[in-house]
Amino acid sequence: MRRWSLYLSAFLMSALAIQSVNAHEKPRLTTPRPAVDVAILLDTSNSMDGLIDQAKSQLWTIVNEFAAAKRHGMTPTLRVALFEYGNTNLPASEGYIRQVVPLTDDLDVLSEALFALTTNGGDEYCGQVIDEAVKRLDWTGEPDSYKAIFIAGNEPFTQGPVEYKRACAYAIQHGVIVNTIHCGDYRTGIEGMWQHGAQLAEGNYLNINQDQAVVHIDAPQDAELIQLNIQLNSTYLWYGKEGRAAGLRQAAQDSSAMSLGRGNLAKRAASKSSAVYSNTRSDLVDAVSNEAVVLGEVEEAELPDAMKDMTDEQREHYVQEQSVKRAEIQAKIQALTGEREKYVAAERRRLADTGQDETLGAVIVRSVQEQLDEAGFDARAEDSAQ
Repeated sequence: MRRWSLYLSAFLMSALAIQSVNAHEKPRLTTPRPAVDVAILLDTSNSMDGLIDQAKSQLWTIVNEFAAAKRHGMTPTLRVALFEYGNTNLPASEGYIRQVVPLTDDLDVLSEALFALTTNGGDEYCGQVIDEAVKRLDWTGEPDSYKAIFIAGNEPFTQGPVEYKRACAYAIQHGVIVNTIHCGDYRTGIEGMWQHGAQLAEGNYLNINQDQAVVHIDAPQDAELIQLNIQLNSTYLWYGKEGRAAGLRQAAQDSSAMSLGRGNLAKRAASKSSAVYSNTRSDLVDAVSNEAVVLGEVEEAELPDAMKDMTDEQREHYVQEQSVKRAEIQAKIQALTGEREKYVAAERRRLADTGQDETLGAVIVRSVQEQLDEAGFDARAEDSAQ
């Protein structure tokens, strides 16, 4: 059976639609843009420090893959969830599992949570964390969507009270494919049933060396991209209860990206220049553009300080001015990013660098390209795991 053959029947089974258990989570999206929901499930036991480092280093590489995809000419609405499992700091009664971030389009929240992860050895229950992710998350009900789990770890897939066979079958019955990433030897992963789990949920079985260092190649475009990123930040008009925190978070995640190298911040800038990076709940430019608020109805106390003494007309003009400025900066970033990707690809070929083939970001990117194509998206075909 083809991977996407179950989607229509799953969508029609509204009686079995998964509901969120968290009251603060957003309702289902009803957007004309194509929907992409992805859950990343990471083993955070003692031996997985390298895996977490790869996830931090390649977050924006993965995001940029979705940003480059199109369906009917539209960039998808991307939401990503993060779970950790196998960490003895977590309650044994809950299977050593924690939903770190629910499905969210706030990628800075995701980045913040990822950089806060720590490891501590425990029992890794793959079946249980997959089951939790399928049941707990507010997966989109939009037709023709892409819904996927990527689970990475190194212990046998068979551990825990929830049988992996049942969990994987349950996932695909609800239109969620499961890709398994064994951290270690390919054959050991097969023997540990990582491949079988992927087969049951119509996903890909992958293996990586979790201790492989991610090499970010610096490019001539990086300095200008970093300066454009600073200019881009100046166009955000943080408002409301979430505004100040969102602004501080954006700056903090720029710093986190930069701590891993100039090239990594350049890739984050590329993500921020795309439609998948949105701050509708905290930035007036995005909120007005997406018709999430009527500017004239925003209370003065919730406005940025610079706008409080303006007239209504001046406020409208100011928001529009920042919107135009942002679009111009984003266009420059996208053009430079295209040049940067060509340079990095050529440099990798010159250095005969094949190490990226074994990292988390690289294998996720290859699977995403394949699966988005099967789901009817126009996915980027060239190697983009730089």
